[in-house]
Order: sequence, then structure tokens, then C-alpha cells
Amino acid sequence: MDSINRNQPEQNRRDLAGIDAAKRVKEMADDAESCFFCTTGATGSTDGVRPMSVRKADDAGNLWFLSASDSHKNHELAANPAAKLYFQVGHHAGFLELDGRADIMQDRTMIHELWNPLLKTWFTEGEDDPRITVIRFTPKTGYYWDNKHGSVVAGAKVAVGALIGKTLDDSIEGRLTF
Repeated sequence: MDSINRNQPEQNRRDLAGIDAAKRVKEMADDAESCFFCTTGATGSTDGVRPMSVRKADDAGNLWFLSASDSHKNHELAANPAAKLYFQVGHHAGFLELDGRADIMQDRTMIHELWNPLLKTWFTEGEDDPRITVIRFTPKTGYYWDNKHGSVVAGAKVAVGALIGKTLDDSIEGRLTF
């Protein structure tokens, strides 16, 4: 255990599995709304890293995206479906890293469910644009860093801790397994 965590009087570690892990992912993804979506075998100028908007986080912890069939991302995922996602909810809390598998689908029902008219910026033919694909990201493992009681309580604890010279950190972190 490192010196900061050793000085922490409160429990600040909680690994989550199954439904608890899925619930944490859904809450954090809904709050963040977007992430860095990373693929392997980069073919574009982004080295396999790009921001993506999460269209839906389901109760199983799956994350759903819309993507163009002719994108570098889709090409990279077709060659290797392994992907990694990075989220940041706020300035000082709500960090999430996920490893998993991304599957590309041509599911018109799901496209309809995930569609938003603002997406016409990228899919110029609208919801019926033949280039639209659905990506379902299924997490396998991950890690989260957050605070237990919200930003106000976390900030107050840090301020009091600084005044009295004691580690009073409201953080919580842990592994996620699905």
C-alpha cells in the first residue's frame, strides 16, 4: 500500500463485479457522455484513439455507439475487436478505464433507438444513411476512481485535511470485472 492510502483513515478501495460493476459503468458513462475510444492496429492519423459519444449505456454494462462503416475505427475493429475506453466525468473525480470487445452491427432497430437528429452532421443522409453501423462495446475488466459523497463533500474533506495536516480524502477506487 502506498503512503497516501496508508494515511487514509477511511476505506477507499472497493472492487466491483457483475451487476455492481455494470451499474458503476452505466452511472459513470451516463454522466461523462463521451470517452476516448481506443483500437489496436491503427490505420488512421489518430493512432487508434478518438473521442466518441456514448449513445447508450445498458444495465449489463454494455456501451453503444454509432459509427460510419468506412471509418478507420470500423476497419480496425474488423481486424481486431479488442478496444479500450477512457472516461472522465469531472475535473477531480469520475475516471473510468475499460477493456473489452467491440462488435460492429448493422441493426436498423438499434440505429433507430440510438439516433439523434444532430448526428446528421456525420451521417448526412439521416437515420437511413447506409454508412451507419452500431458498435456494442462489452467490457471485460476495468478500473474506476471516483469520490464517495460528491464533489462538495470531497472538496470539504480535502480542505479540512490540509488545515489539520491529515489525509481526509473522499476517494474510492477499484477493479471492475464482468
